[in-house]
Amino acid sequence: MEVGEVFKTLESNFPDGVKSIDIEGFDPSATIEASSLLEICSFLKSDKKLKFTSLMCLSGVDFEEKMEIVYHLHSLHYNHKVTLKVELPREKPALPSVVSIWIGADWHEREVFDLYGIHFEGHPNLKRILLPDDWEGFPLRKDHVDAEKYRGWTIRKVKEGYE
Repeated sequence: MEVGEVFKTLESNFPDGVKSIDIEGFDPSATIEASSLLEICSFLKSDKKLKFTSLMCLSGVDFEEKMEIVYHLHSLHYNHKVTLKVELPREKPALPSVVSIWIGADWHEREVFDLYGIHFEGHPNLKRILLPDDWEGFPLRKDHVDAEKYRGWTIRKVKEGYE
């Protein structure tokens, strides 16, 4: 099934859940409503014509004016792929966890939480995965400011001219 057919299936089954479709870009994608995420993901995995049983990647993106989560899905049965995007407000970004649908989302969601501060509601163990528990802030957010000290140690600037 071509990705355009997958998107048409989504639009017909979730007319209020699909915000937009970008079929022309390098990575065709459907932007969906956060409130429809679980329903759409469950459908993509369980529908017999789709069978997106593999979550290949889940990433956070900071666009300064908004945050975004990108899901790359793969149907091992049909060998087709699809990309979903969910836009979130910059202040208190949160959306439902998809761990109940794809167990592999567990560490992906923890990584996005750790680095961007995006909360995944219903995640079974949402805590930092890369940084220490007492680390302050989320270093991949564009508004993040590095602390000057951590546990009494001076944090050295990595790049010359880096502020």
